Formats: sequence, C-alpha cells, structure tokens
Amino acid sequence: MTSSLTWQQLRDLRLDELDDAADGWGAVSRHADAAEERINGDMSGALSKTQESQSAEAAVKRLQRLSRNFDYIRTECGLLRTTVSGLAAELASPQRRVKEALADAAAHAYTVHEDGSIGYPAAGTSELTGPEIPGGRASGHNGLIGPGAGLHGPVGGPGLLDSAEGYRGPSLTSTNPHHARAQHIADRIARALRDAQETDSRYQSTLARLRAAPGLTVDTTSWADAAADMAAVREAARGQIDREIPLDRSPADRKRWWDGLTDAQREDYLASYPDVIGNLDGIPALVRDEANRENLQLLIAKFSGEEGAVAKARLGGLKEIQHQLELNAATRLSDPREPPMYLLGIADEGTGRAIVAYGNPDTSRNVAAYVPGLGTALDGDFARNDLRRARQTANGAQFHDPSSASIVWLGYDPPQLGEVDAETLLSNTEVMSAERAERGAPAYNSFMSGLAATNEHGDPHLTAIGHSYGSRLVGGATQEGGGIPGVDDIVLLGSPGVGVDRAEDLGVGKDHVFVGAAENDPVSRLPSKQEAVAGAVFMGGGPLLSYLAADVADQGDDDIWFGRDPASEAFGAHRFTVADGPRPFIDGQGLTPAHSNYFDPDKDRKSADNIAVIVSGQPHLVTSEKYR
Repeated sequence: MTSSLTWQQLRDLRLDELDDAADGWGAVSRHADAAEERINGDMSGALSKTQESQSAEAAVKRLQRLSRNFDYIRTECGLLRTTVSGLAAELASPQRRVKEALADAAAHAYTVHEDGSIGYPAAGTSELTGPEIPGGRASGHNGLIGPGAGLHGPVGGPGLLDSAEGYRGPSLTSTNPHHARAQHIADRIARALRDAQETDSRYQSTLARLRAAPGLTVDTTSWADAAADMAAVREAARGQIDREIPLDRSPADRKRWWDGLTDAQREDYLASYPDVIGNLDGIPALVRDEANRENLQLLIAKFSGEEGAVAKARLGGLKEIQHQLELNAATRLSDPREPPMYLLGIADEGTGRAIVAYGNPDTSRNVAAYVPGLGTALDGDFARNDLRRARQTANGAQFHDPSSASIVWLGYDPPQLGEVDAETLLSNTEVMSAERAERGAPAYNSFMSGLAATNEHGDPHLTAIGHSYGSRLVGGATQEGGGIPGVDDIVLLGSPGVGVDRAEDLGVGKDHVFVGAAENDPVSRLPSKQEAVAGAVFMGGGPLLSYLAADVADQGDDDIWFGRDPASEAFGAHRFTVADGPRPFIDGQGLTPAHSNYFDPDKDRKSADNIAVIVSGQPHLVTSEKYR
C-alpha cells in the first residue's frame, strides 16, 4: 500500500489518540482472557460438578467452544494492540523532526508551502552586481539515491551542500545566504515525511490483514491465520521488538529485564513473540504458561496442515497435551488437591520440545526436573506416559510437603530407536553415543538456572532426575562449568552410566546422589563397550547375545556402557530400594518392562515413594538397597 500522508497531517497527528486506541484493543484482549477464564472455571466447572445429563454435556461442549473463541479474540486483539502501538511509536520520530523543521522555518520567517518547499526572502544588494539578491523557493530532497534525488545525501546523513548539523553558510547554487538554510529545512521535512509515509504504508498492510472472517468459527484454519498475522506484525515492526529480547543473557538477567517492563510492553511481547517468551528461561512460570498455551494452538494448526509420519506424531502429541491441560483444569474443579499444570515450553525444534510442570515451580519450595531418555519425542506416548510420571512425582512429593512441584523436561533431542530392534540396539551408534546428551546439557542447565531465578523462595530445593539416557544428560550437565545451577540432589533411574566414575564427581556431594536400579532392568545392566565386544566374540553372536553374555565377559571393574555403574559400591551413591520388576521376555512383557516402572506407585511403590521423599527434601526417609 502507498501512503498519502502529508506533512500537515504528520504535524497534526495525535499520537496520544493512537496510544489510546492501542490501549483499547489491549483492554478488549484482557476482557477476552478474563471471559475465557470465567467460562473454564465458574461456568463449565459449575455445570460439570452439579449436573449429569446429555444436555449438561452438550452445554459444556458449547462453553468449551466459546472459550476457544475468546482465546482467539484475545490473541488477535493483542496483535492489534501491538500493531497500533508500534505505529504510534515509529511515527513519533518523524513527527518530532518535522515539527522541529517547521519551528526553524518560523524562526527565520520562511514560508512553508503546501508541497513542503520553503520560501525565503531577498537578501539585500549584491556587492558584485549591485541589484538586490532575489528570494526564492527551496524544494526538499528526501535523501534517496537515484533520479531526482538532488545533491543532498542519504537519509540521516549530510548532503554535498549541507550537513546533518544544519546550515553552514551560503549555497554553491545561490548567492542568497538564506538559500542553504531554507534548503536544509526543506530536506528535513522531506526526509521526515518520507520516513513517516514508509511507516504508514507498512502498518496499513499489516492492519489490513488483521480481520476475522464473518461468523467466528475458531478452528485450525483460524489459528493458522493467526500465525500468519503474528508474522506480519513482526515484519511491520522490522524486528525492533525482538532485538530488545535478551536472548544472549543469563536467566537471572532475563528475569530482571521482564520485571522492569511495563504492563503494555509485556502485552506487546506476549502478543507478537509468544514462541520466544514462552520458551525463554528466566521468564516467570505463569507468563510462560500463558504464552505456550497460545503456541500450542499455533503448532496444532501448523501440523494439521502437514503430511507424513513425523507431522502425524507431532500432532498427536500436541493434541494429547491439550487434552491433558483441559482434563487437569476439569479435575481441579472437583478436587483442588490435584496439582495444576503449567506448560513451560513447547516447540517443534528437532524431535520436538515440551516442558510441563505439575505444581507452580515459582511458588514451590521443592522443584524437580526430570529428563526422559531413549526414544522420547514430542508424540502421543510422551504426552501420556512422561507427563504421567511428572504428575505421579508431584502427587507423591506433595504428600510429604504440599509446596512441591515436578517437571518433565524434553528440551533436547534424545536418540530415536525408530525401527531398531533388540538385536541391533547396541550396534546403533546414535543410540549408544553420548553426543546428544552432551549437546543437551547446556540447555538443561539454562532451564535449571531459570528455575532458581524465578522461584520466590531464597534458596529452593532443586532436584535433577535423569531416567535412562536422560541420566547421561544429567551427568553431562554436572560437568559443565559450575555444574547444574542451584541443584541440591540428583536422582538417577535405570541409568546406563552418567559419564563419570564416582558420585562425588557430580558436584553435589555423594550423599546427595540417589540411584534406583531394578534388578531386571537391562538398561541399567548394559555391558561396557569392552564387555560387549568380548561377549560377542565369546558367544559368536550379535549385540543381544553379547548383553546376555556380559557375566561371562565381565571385566570385574563395575563398568557399564557410559562408565561406572551408578548402582555399584565403587560409584558411591545412595542406592535406594526399588522393585525387581518383570524379567525381560520371560515374564511376557518385552525386553525392558522393569525400565519404565520407577515413577509408578501402582507398579513400583518402593521406588515411587523414595523418589517422592527425595524431591520433597526429606532424604532421611529413603529406604536403602545394597550395592551391586
């Protein structure tokens, strides 16, 4: 779109009215958010708790639809607020510049014409010719390079005949001393107007996009359109907002940055950059949750329009997380003891990112962050099983201390099994390499640093939990500079090794390292690389036979795949009691049934109870198991 903005309109523009309009759209957005909360809480909850009938169920579904509508309205009105606010902010500079130029013209009694040219008076008698030096008219150049650009320089810089500092003497093209000064003023007006017109055109295009179709039906198409609107708003702002986000700062610095913003600035960031703010360590949990619930809708819309197995898996995981959030909200209406869910991270990077908390990690004294392992990705299995493990841990810990929260952290790319079967498991270099764990360790440390920064308690009790391959990531995180920020206790479950040979090397003191290793969990008994080779030679078979032959080829050094066995006496951790679990294959539940039971109080009460007391800061209640 081409702007027809004139210098007179720019001069007279009431930027405060634009700010008021932006505030109005912000108010609408907040009202929609409040309406959504009321529908989800008071209205849907009251129906669910007091009525059981088909009509009540139908009414709840209609209320859920209305809630989604308000969510969409909140998002779009927030974008409108940001756009109008950005327009006002960008027009402030050219308006100030044109007013300053007009004031200079008035101070010298110059005439400002309709087209922005400057009329200047005669200058008395010429010493060379005698007759009076006539007045004239200077037309402004906007600083563009090209035909008609004149002799004046590019935007904001000095030209050949004048300078950014102002008038410096007679012009080379006129003997009238007023000419150069008038030309400078005309150029300033032209440049200010050119910048304002460019801004006006850019924001006109964006505002033209922000329109809902007649008859509001919010579906994946609506959210896909919202994603496009968000991209347009970012483009209109020319990256001005995102450049101010402290991406390269520490989580503590980001927390201070967020705390220092005005409410209006926070609304702008949440409207335009929910995907950034929602996944930024150091931002408060409530803010991340708000942003990521919107991100969730945008990602569902994205993957709904894509084909292929990966898109199908991601969509299944995203929809299941959405279902779990809705289920949690409904459950809490009838049972306030149910820990609330917070979506602290969601993204489609790599194999998918998802961080979900049960209990508020900013207000809880005890917070645990569990890292899942091999084969985990953002899919339906993760959303059902790994979220359940975090919830089970929260429930158990809150039994001992209600001020407890538990998090599942999928913030890295675990190795994927794909179609790898048991026979080729140990020969798969990606699966059996520590590379992905070590690459993910800095991200985990950043997250833990963020937990410490946003927690309202001066010294919260933080527990790092690594399950399976996730324990190798936790081990790697301890070896980063300074170790895992703020962590007090480390729990290793079904670990194939953590990359160090002694518990005291994990940086929290060996008495604060706890290990759960089921007797029938083959992952916690993987042979060392040397044993695997020796076993394969001895048995004349593949990797599975080499695993079965580990006792025969045992080197006697307590080593397993990623180093010293955490359950061994040589490692020196506190091994706690867990159930033996089903035997691989023999008990008819596959290769690794015992590997998945550590968090489940129904399948392994001993292990779940021990994890709960550690997370709640009461390790004296741990029941011990003898070393291997």
